[in-house]
Order: sequence, then C-alpha cells, then structure tokens
Amino acid sequence: MVDEIKHSSGTNKLKSNAVGSIQGIFQSLSYVGPAADVAILLLGTVAFALVATPLAIIVAWLSYGLFMIMPYEFSKYKANAGSYYAYAAGSTRGGGFGPMALFTWMGENFTGQAFGILGLSAFIFAISTYISNIPYLWILFAVIITLYMFILPYLGIKVSTNYMAITGMLEVLLLVIGSFIIIARLGSANTLKPFYLPTGSAIGSFFFGVIFSIVDFTGLGTVTTISEEMKNSKRNVRKSILIAWLLAGLALIPASYALVVGWGLPSISAFASAPDPGLIVFYRYLGPVGFILLIIFTTNSYFSYAVSKTNAVSRIWYSAARDRVIFPEYIGEVHKKYRTPGHAMLVWLAISFVLDVITGIYFGPVNAALILLTMTGVCIVTVHIIGNTSLTFFSHTVLKKTGESSILYHYVMPTIASFVGLVIIYYTVLTNIQTYISDPNTLNLAYFIIVILAVLWIVVGAVAVTLYYKFKKPEVLQNAGNYDAEMEISENS
Repeated sequence: MVDEIKHSSGTNKLKSNAVGSIQGIFQSLSYVGPAADVAILLLGTVAFALVATPLAIIVAWLSYGLFMIMPYEFSKYKANAGSYYAYAAGSTRGGGFGPMALFTWMGENFTGQAFGILGLSAFIFAISTYISNIPYLWILFAVIITLYMFILPYLGIKVSTNYMAITGMLEVLLLVIGSFIIIARLGSANTLKPFYLPTGSAIGSFFFGVIFSIVDFTGLGTVTTISEEMKNSKRNVRKSILIAWLLAGLALIPASYALVVGWGLPSISAFASAPDPGLIVFYRYLGPVGFILLIIFTTNSYFSYAVSKTNAVSRIWYSAARDRVIFPEYIGEVHKKYRTPGHAMLVWLAISFVLDVITGIYFGPVNAALILLTMTGVCIVTVHIIGNTSLTFFSHTVLKKTGESSILYHYVMPTIASFVGLVIIYYTVLTNIQTYISDPNTLNLAYFIIVILAVLWIVVGAVAVTLYYKFKKPEVLQNAGNYDAEMEISENS
C-alpha cells in the first residue's frame, strides 16, 4: 500500500543524522561541477547560442528549476536514499513506476561517469598537447580518479560531503569573484547584447543551445539520495535543493557573460573550437594566478563530481536492493564501520570503468566521453519525466485525501517540465540521427548507435522490467519505495 512504511532492519542501515544542509547543498552542486562547466562544457552552448549564451544559460537555469519542483515536493513526504526511484515506486498502489524509473536511471548510471573518468583526461589533454600525445596515458588518469571516487565515499558520508562542501565553496567563490573582476576590467566593452533574444534563423540555434545547457545543471536534485543520512531531512533536503540551484545560477550566469564578452563578441564563433577557452579568458584578464586557480579548481571539479556521483548511485542501488527490485541483497549491504553501501560502489565502478576504458581505447577519451554522455542525457531526462508523472499520481491518490494536493505544483509545473524534457529528448535523438545520415562516418555512427540504444534501453528495457515485476512479482512492488528514514527515527525516539 502507498501509505505503508517499510523499515530497514538490523544493522544494515546508512548512518542517520550524519550530515546537515551544508553538506546536502554541495552534494548537489558538486554533481553539477561548475568550474568544469566554465572550462569545458560551455563550449556546446556557445557553439549554438553564440553571443546569446548568457541568455541561454539563464533560460536553461530557470527551466531546470521546473525540474527541481518534483524532488522538492516529494522530499516533504519521504526520506529515502532511492530518491526518484523511491518516489516513483511509492506514488501508486501498484508501484509500477519504480522499476521503470530505476532501470532508466541505470542507463544514466553506467554512462554518466564518463564525465569524471574520461572528462578529466579531456580537460588535461586540452591544456597540454604534449601530454595528449603520450599513448594511453589517459588510462592512468582514469585509474586515479576511479580509485579516488571509491575510497573517499567508502570512508563515510561525512568525510565525502565535508570535502565537497569545503572545495565547493571555494570553487563558487573563484568563479563569482573571477567573473566580476573580468567584467570590471572589460569597462566600456560591457554590453547588453548577450541578453537579447536572437531573431530570424538564429532563434532555432539559440534554443538548441538552451537544450544543451539544461543538461549542464543535471544533478541538483541528488541531495535526495543522502536524505536518510541527513538531520531533519524533510526540511534540509528542500533547503539544499533551493540553495544549490541558486548557487549554480550564481556560479554560471556571470561566468558565461564574462567569458563571452571577454573573448570578444566579433570572434565568438571561434570560441567553441578553441582549446579550453575558459582558461584563455581567465589568463587574459586574471593573469597566471587566475589561470592556475581555474586549472586547480576545474581538476577538483571533476573529482568532486565523481565523489558526488558515487554517493548518489550507490545509495539508489542500496535502496532498490533493500526493496529487492532488480538488485540482489548483496548490493544493499553496508559497511559495519563506515555505514556506506560499499558493494554497490564497487560493482558500479567496476562496470563503469570497464565500459569507459573500452570505449576510450576505440574512440579516444574525449569522443568516448561525449558519446556515452549522449545516452546519459536521454536517460536522466526520462527519469525526470517519470518522476514528474509520479508526483501527479501521488498528489491525486494520496495528497488529495489530506488536502495537500496542489494544482500548480503537482500538475501544471511538472507537466510543463516533462514537456521541456520531451523536447530535449526529441532534438537529441533527431540531431544524432540526421548527422549520421548526412555524414555516415565512424564517429557519427557511434552517436547514432548510442542514441538508439538509449531509446531501446527505455522503451524496451525499462518497460519489460516493469511488466516483469508487475505480473511476476507484484508483492515486491507493494512496499517498494515506501521506507521513510525520518519516520523511523521519530518512531524509535
């Protein structure tokens, strides 16, 4: 039943009341990786939005705010490490949305870590052509970051989130202060042109830049995955989501303006093809100190993202294994001392590392990361769509009875967010297919295959898994996702 609560038993639990809102904020913000966005990921936005990149970032940031309504609202009622999976599973009596959300999210879990494991190499290679010419050196970088992202999260939620909080605050400060110094030094070159909506044929490219930018904010809701370990979770998770979203905008919007205008509007078309244009602009206006600091914090941004990712994925899998959905009980076991789901971390990282290295050997680390992240984007946006739909069902079946249902926040806004998500998926799939048809080379074939695989993973895989549990193991779904850590703490106190 939807209103039944399933408890964890024995000692196989995550550590309750271990962290607060500060750690929760940077669990989410570290997943975004603001410095890495400034140094690398803004390239995709600039390639399409050109001078209007700051406006595209603002629209994307506001749009992603719509995506955050779902976890914000759900977190009022449940503290469960399964996050969107648990929300979806507990939204209806049959629990059918749970396996669908979980399997779809697994598609993102397996491919998304390419941003950390392969993205670090891509960044380092862009800095030095000498390093990039050393064969297979990137595998060493991949091994280092993989070990790091296992060891630190394994040692405990407080250890990993404290690290992200300290370095994350410094990262945001660097980006904000650096951006405003650049803006101040631009003097009369400052202009409102980057905030004008393009007209004519440029409007289509602008909105494609917006679509690209929305994915840059992915991860702002991952504080929900550590909700079982947070103090006063149902208040602090919502606080963390809101503040992380505001900090993401603060870090990226001024920086996007500083980079575009600092680069020079007349030559903006060359921005996307330049190696590390973020570093170039920082060096031009902030000198060697700004240049070196951005390198340090961008490198750390990849490591912070990797740690945040491990925290999130391991706890989603832990929650699902506890519910006996897809994963065996082995995956749900936690370390007796550190209270972390070490088995889930180990299995997930082993699969991700092998996948990334095989793909990287064939396509090179840069192209391999971009190929795998294409599936990441399709899958995570679909998870949000499933979550939005689940919120509407939950509001209709549960909250309506208690008078807590909201037409605006549970029906209208989640529907708008899902529509935005469908547009993102549509254009992602269409663009990759059209690119391959017009230029059928090996690299474009890889993008074509990965986007088709993403669609099949969801349409065939997620649906098949859902039907299996619905008809073969309906008893498993009855209580899936219903565990509430905060209610258990209240009952035991």
